[in-house]
Amino acid sequence: MSTEITPNTTMTFTVTAVPPTAAKVKTIERLMGMQKDVQRGMKMLQRLRRQKDNITSIRAGRPWTNRKKATRLQRCNVGESFTLNVTPTIVNDLKSVSSWLEAASA
Repeated sequence: MSTEITPNTTMTFTVTAVPPTAAKVKTIERLMGMQKDVQRGMKMLQRLRRQKDNITSIRAGRPWTNRKKATRLQRCNVGESFTLNVTPTIVNDLKSVSSWLEAASA
């Protein structure tokens, strides 16, 4: 990583390579999901799923809901970038995937 990760700063991260394990990919995608615009989009999709996409029917005399899977708005692809306000709680997550990310101060 080009710069040191310091808490309470805003930093931009770019994916330089896709990690070999699914756990590291999931960590990067979870960090990407902490952006405000991604969170806003996920809330909108959650509302639409709740209102339209979930199908409720009667099964064995009780209400049964077939729930649609959540849409992923972020993907861990090479070249994708995201900007985060680095808090002390996510510093360890960022350090664990730092070999696949490039950091820059925003």
